[in-house]
Amino acid sequence: MAINITAIKTSSNGVWQGDNPLHFAFPLLIVQTTLVLLVSRSLSFLLKPLRQPKVIAEIIGGILLGPSALGRNKTYLHNVFPAWSEPILETVASIGLLFFLFLVGLELDLHSIRRSGRRAFSIAAAGITLPFACGVGVAFVLRHVVSGADEAGYGPFLVFMGVALSITAFPVLARILAELRLLNTQLGETAMAAAAFNDLAAWVLLAVAVAISGGSGSHRSPVVSLWVLLTGLVFVSVQMVVVRPAMAWVARRAESAGGESEVWVALTLAGVLVSGFFTDFIGIHSIFGAFIFGLTVPKEGDFAGRLTERIEDFVSVLLLPLYFASSGLKTNVASIKDATSWGILALVICTACVGKIIGTFVAAMACRMAPREAMMLGVLMNTKGLVELIVLNIGKERKVLNDEVFAIMVLMALFTTFITTPIVMAIYKPARSGRYTHEHRKLHRAAASSVTDPKELRVLACVHSPGDVPSLIGLLDTICGGATKRCPLKFYALNLVELTERPSSIVMARRSGLPFRFRREARDQVALAFQAYGQLGRVHVRSMTAVSSKAAMHEDVRDVAEQKRVSLLIVPFHKHQHRRDGAMENEGPGWRAVNQRVMREAPCSVAVLVDRGFGGGGQVGPAEVAREICVVFFGGPDDREALALAGRMAQHPGVRVTAVRIVPEKKGDVERRNVTLRPSPLKNADESYTFSTAVMDRQREKEMDEAAVAAFQKKTEGGTARYQKRPAGNVIEAVLEIGKSGEFELVVVGKGRFPTSMVAEIAEQPAEHPELGPVGDVLASSSHGIASSVLVIQQHDTVHSEETPVSVVVDDDSAVVDIATPTIDPANRELTHS
Repeated sequence: MAINITAIKTSSNGVWQGDNPLHFAFPLLIVQTTLVLLVSRSLSFLLKPLRQPKVIAEIIGGILLGPSALGRNKTYLHNVFPAWSEPILETVASIGLLFFLFLVGLELDLHSIRRSGRRAFSIAAAGITLPFACGVGVAFVLRHVVSGADEAGYGPFLVFMGVALSITAFPVLARILAELRLLNTQLGETAMAAAAFNDLAAWVLLAVAVAISGGSGSHRSPVVSLWVLLTGLVFVSVQMVVVRPAMAWVARRAESAGGESEVWVALTLAGVLVSGFFTDFIGIHSIFGAFIFGLTVPKEGDFAGRLTERIEDFVSVLLLPLYFASSGLKTNVASIKDATSWGILALVICTACVGKIIGTFVAAMACRMAPREAMMLGVLMNTKGLVELIVLNIGKERKVLNDEVFAIMVLMALFTTFITTPIVMAIYKPARSGRYTHEHRKLHRAAASSVTDPKELRVLACVHSPGDVPSLIGLLDTICGGATKRCPLKFYALNLVELTERPSSIVMARRSGLPFRFRREARDQVALAFQAYGQLGRVHVRSMTAVSSKAAMHEDVRDVAEQKRVSLLIVPFHKHQHRRDGAMENEGPGWRAVNQRVMREAPCSVAVLVDRGFGGGGQVGPAEVAREICVVFFGGPDDREALALAGRMAQHPGVRVTAVRIVPEKKGDVERRNVTLRPSPLKNADESYTFSTAVMDRQREKEMDEAAVAAFQKKTEGGTARYQKRPAGNVIEAVLEIGKSGEFELVVVGKGRFPTSMVAEIAEQPAEHPELGPVGDVLASSSHGIASSVLVIQQHDTVHSEETPVSVVVDDDSAVVDIATPTIDPANRELTHS
């Protein structure tokens, strides 16, 4: 049935006047867009544990919304996706596609492609030649087996099939490599360079295919195709010779204008549209012009990044899913009817995988790559995705591919991309950077050598968000008070950025290069803040950026800590105090798990900073005591580490440290109970406190506690630091009294993985933040009205690497009255405290 597009109205008069909004273009487009976003985002969430790129969820979502699934209900199809709405939906989706291909061109750096050398070129050439030849062979089979496939001309059909099997989706490959932390390895750089060569060749072949194919199934003269190709070459030449220098001038003007660069951004976006119009005018698809124009924008400087930030969310989040929905409406899996068609699908998948993987593998082996890496490279280069879908959609628009061939090729692209990540994860065995096992990198030494240790102190601070910077700088400034020529301080700031599907995220990941090299980001406000502090405080500060998924973020932190051989690693707590009501609010999902993994795998001591406004007053001057800091000491390795750090802080002339040693309160002849901590593996470690399972020398631990106290007193002798013993009958009340007093800006405590008898008594109390230990959790809780910031210290020691939840067993008949440290009975695996 023919549709009169001029009869379609944009908006309705409302239901109260009898209009159905679904019969009007704009309300229907809103419903369609909302439905597409809900389905694609839901599928993306479900597929996230499988580490699949978002494009997989969007392709599946488009297929589900189309005639393959929900579209089988004709009522749904005619009301939500009626035939008259398809041109409108495709037009909006095409705008998103146009700008997305501009972003793809913006990501490709022609200079880096030239620098990649013959190795990447050889791999790309072999990786596109063999699959193209296989695609041509499959095309002959399809024309004879699939009904209606022979209606298209031989030339266009063969070229489209060859391009569809040989293409590598550069944007999808970049995201897979970044997700697997391979982007800046030698393998990742080779794959990206080869994919860039492959992408350029594929776009040229696609332009040829479009040029020789006739619209609406017509067979046009070869002379017309020749004119299309020649004018296409002229267009590319003009872009590279004339437009490229002009865009370099625009970029310089935009950067010099700073915040007043909107006119240059608008001019560039208009250039995308004009370029797309010219290639469509020539007879090549408009996306080709947008892609070429993206190549002309200079990659150096801030202008390309600013462009990406302005348009990437609107394009990739809102408009691009509409293109997948539009493609899904054209994909009818039911058109693959019989066993022969499914056999053809299997043949196409096997041919695509074998041709791409074998071609790349042979070329990589010829370039003297290791067999495992060569195989991985072949699997990575077999990635399909959006670019593949673009080729197929253009083929369907040009009547080169019919419904059945189109469905077969879409499923092939979906399958080959889906299997890429699992296969690479199965093959790839990352080489771990060596741990420095010959020493435990911590602040406190067994023989109190920290007093005279001449080695410099290296500190690494992680930043979750710009809001963490003031408190971290305040803590650094406090620690710096103990930095002398005899024991200098070197500080590293690591800005943790979550890897997303955004192009800017991938570009940042490629620039950061973790864990192999470090680069400052000129536009990174976090780096600028630490750089400014380093210049004012005369401290060596180096800022870095790590871009990775939250699931792998701890690996970046661990690798940097190992490479820089830091002694103390500082991480912000996953909650921040709300300025208005003082409540602690979550920083965002996943950060708590990042901190927990960092604490488990860090090769040095870890400090978790619970910020309640610490450092808001700026640097501390030496003229007067500007900060009061309290360190709470019970005993044990973590508390000794906290005391050692407080000893450094006490060297600052503007800081006064009060060390409070909490001891059991004696009430006449009342005998204290014997406390035993029994391992309880049935308890959830995320909801209960965990303690070390190590066997320790009780007497040795007592001696080390006394030595640590003596070292602190000796180090702070003659200064403003104070040391006091405070008897207490209830640990929680004693700690809360310190936190609520308002006297101290910062309270430093140990995590207490090997607790004293006093701390062991509260091991079974309800845990809100078990990773902080019992004492740290009490101080970090927002329900007690504590105003002080809290620093929870975990000493690095491989002896305490294994932890387990416990149950408390109390023996009322014991008569032990001294403070002791725990031991494990090897026979019953119980931790005994007395």
